Amino acid sequence: MSLWLQRMRGAVGMGLLWAAAWFGAGLALLLVVGVDAADVPFPLGFGMLGFFAGVCFSGVLVVAEGRRRFDQMSLPRFAGWGAVGGVLFSVVFAGLAGLAGALPVLATVFGLAGAGSAAGTLVVARMATDGAVPRTGTARRVISSP
Repeated sequence: MSLWLQRMRGAVGMGLLWAAAWFGAGLALLLVVGVDAADVPFPLGFGMLGFFAGVCFSGVLVVAEGRRRFDQMSLPRFAGWGAVGGVLFSVVFAGLAGLAGALPVLATVFGLAGAGSAAGTLVVARMATDGAVPRTGTARRVISSP
């Protein structure tokens, strides 16, 4: 597989991971605020924003860190790049949605959400490499003695 295909697969994977987390945050916020039939797509919107923010963060990470692996980066540095990705995404989002007046608020919210999501991503990635997270699709062979 070519390097660019691997990077695109990684960006989509990062986007899906962030989409799931942001969807959960949207559900929690919906439960706190109250359930209304008109607000049902609210978590889906959060998930969509999370996907695009995760893809944006993945691009920032490729440009900024190049060939470094996750285990070679510190948690604060990774979270910092997540904040940069979140702010960059807020600029693009505000420009496309015509919300330039709300950019300071959007940049703050998306920056903090990006930093938190990036930190969570790194923690999960480190747990997976340490074997703390079970891998799906792998069967363990048990050999029993007679």
